[in-house]
Amino acid sequence: MFGLFKRNPKKKMRKEYDALLEKAMHAQRNGDIRTYSMLTAEAESLWTEIEKLPD
Repeated sequence: MFGLFKRNPKKKMRKEYDALLEKAMHAQRNGDIRTYSMLTAEAESLWTEIEKLPD
C-alpha cells in the first residue's frame, strides 16, 4: 500500500540519461567532439546502471 508513494529511481535515472544524451548532441553539433565523447561515455555508464536495477 505504501509502495504507491515511493519514487521510482529508474525513472529519475532515465531522465538524467536523456539529459546527458541531449547535452552530448548539442556538443556534437557545435563541433566539440571531446565533450561529446565524454558525455556519451557517461550516459552509457548510467544506462548500464539502469539496466541492472530491478523492474
